[in-house]
Amino acid sequence: MKNRIKRLFNKIMKPFKYIYKLISYKVKKSLRLELIFTFGLCFLMAIMTFIITNSYLTRASKYSEINYEKGINEIYDYSLSISNEINSQKLKIEDKDTIEELIDRHWSMDKNNKIFIANTDGKILFKVENVEVEKVDIFEIIKNNIQLQNIKSYEYDYDVGRKEFVSINPLIFENGKAYVIVQGIPRAETIYYTKDRSVSAFLLAVIVFIFGFLFITKRKMNYIEEISKGLLQISKGNLDYRVKRVGNDELALLADNINYMAKELTDKIEKERKIEKAKNDLITNVSHDLRTPLTSIMGYLGLIKEKKFKSEKELMEYASVAYNKSEKLKNLIQDLFSYTKYSNDRVELNKQKIILAELLDQLIEELVPICEENKVSINKYAWDSEIVSEIDADKMVRVFENLIMNAIRYSIKPGEIKINLYKERVFSMVSISNKSEEISKDNLKKLFDRFYRLDKSRTASTGGSGLGLAIAKSIVELHKGSIWAEYQKGYITFYIKLIMAEDE
Repeated sequence: MKNRIKRLFNKIMKPFKYIYKLISYKVKKSLRLELIFTFGLCFLMAIMTFIITNSYLTRASKYSEINYEKGINEIYDYSLSISNEINSQKLKIEDKDTIEELIDRHWSMDKNNKIFIANTDGKILFKVENVEVEKVDIFEIIKNNIQLQNIKSYEYDYDVGRKEFVSINPLIFENGKAYVIVQGIPRAETIYYTKDRSVSAFLLAVIVFIFGFLFITKRKMNYIEEISKGLLQISKGNLDYRVKRVGNDELALLADNINYMAKELTDKIEKERKIEKAKNDLITNVSHDLRTPLTSIMGYLGLIKEKKFKSEKELMEYASVAYNKSEKLKNLIQDLFSYTKYSNDRVELNKQKIILAELLDQLIEELVPICEENKVSINKYAWDSEIVSEIDADKMVRVFENLIMNAIRYSIKPGEIKINLYKERVFSMVSISNKSEEISKDNLKKLFDRFYRLDKSRTASTGGSGLGLAIAKSIVELHKGSIWAEYQKGYITFYIKLIMAEDE
């Protein structure tokens, strides 16, 4: 039974829980909603504070007064009513029965009062049962009546409360004048008053609202200050500083963007440093590689100029060496210009849809004589003759030629160069392998660096310019492709990945 009730309760509460979670999620994701929610909560707290405080202060400031105004008015009304009736009926003093019946009727309304009629000399002509005197001082009564007419209320005081009030009104009979006098203790009435404390309650409610808002938003304000300090640190050059991510609202997104900005600045500065270092290395390497052949050229030309040759044959040898060195110098300068050109992303490519098998077949055929001279052979293995890629043929031929020439030049002789052409998903793959001495992973990564030579003893005078693979990498990357090298089981393999052309 308990389980059924529990399940029923959970079923009823499920939509409310879902709404609560949804609202909570939305509030936590939005700084605007957080502020609205905080304002609403503080406003509700202020209203509750006002209601409770105003109620308490109202009760605390309540006071009472003993009021005789109503009782005094009743006594006055009795005398006025008797006076009006007698005057309106135009009675004579001799109409004893009528007059006595009239004052008895009014006396019956409140027998605590004393009602009597006296002439101008103060002699009582008519009276009710509880009046014992036979004569009164009219002047004294009028005097006391004037003094007591201003009394409306008293703080509770027994003596004051026991004072009699006398109301006197003139009577005009046809045969004389008289006064109707009503004398009695006014009936007391307790009246309760409260002082207005709403201003104090309102001020307290405002204080609660302000302090509540400051308390609830304190964490957010501290977080904003933390973000501000983080920006200040980053602006001072501390790009390793990271702003802590708190919550999931716009401030957290701001912190992420600041951290991303700092990372981007760090990467950009690091990239600029690398570019600066590369530029310095380039100048150093170019200076070194240009100086070596240039020194040789100047040396041999100096021998020729000073005629330090024994025969014409020796002269021709000096001239031939100087010429060959000039050729190498020209090739180095051309490679340097090519590298600078292809390193620029704004290079325009004359792309065409090319069947890679035909392009490679033509290149291999042209290089057969060089292979025979170097005692190596080129063999095709996996060979897909239908692969088509959209490339700049002239530039990609330079890449393939450089890789095959490197394989011919540095392969262990006699040897074999293996070339594969195959598909890999939406990419065309070309691999060129040759037998080689063992190469470490670190050296494999550096093969595509400018002026990097695996054999440190080899220079531009004994090998290539050191820019061939760097140029090849730039050309491949201009085609949105990739190039890398791997070493396995005594073979070094260069891989080129290009995007295949879409079928029409």
